[in-house]
Amino acid sequence: MNAPDIHSLVPHSGAMSLLDRFVAADEDNLTAQVTIRPDTMFLLDGAVGAWVGVEYMAQAVAAHAGYAATRRGEPVRVGFLLGTRRYACAVPAFALGSVLTVHVHRALQGENGLGAFDCRIEDIGEDGGVREVATATITVFQPDNVEEFLQRSAE
Repeated sequence: MNAPDIHSLVPHSGAMSLLDRFVAADEDNLTAQVTIRPDTMFLLDGAVGAWVGVEYMAQAVAAHAGYAATRRGEPVRVGFLLGTRRYACAVPAFALGSVLTVHVHRALQGENGLGAFDCRIEDIGEDGGVREVATATITVFQPDNVEEFLQRSAE
């Protein structure tokens, strides 16, 4: 099987689709990559703030959900990032030229659409060495019917 286009797995589009490449996935895991280029969203003074790592993780979780949906023959659906626990980042920013590998592991998933994923980001250095630069557990929610959920939430 050919690797899917990462952009086909996430409900984001255009500049807000932050991941560049699907690497691998299975039932509980997904790995993706992003390269910090001059046209990268959120680039400021030659780097992307470390806080954007949470969004890289969230989009990798969305790609995991999209990967599972497409394997079942279903459309990619919108989900929500509810929060993070223990986001730790060893760098203040991701430098221009950095190649980041984002790993997500489904730690738990309820039938009600709630889930938690253990996530980490590794930076592939210029010397080819890999070092872990960020970790977090993120909590997500994917309702069965997004429009109905949003309508109820607005009432």
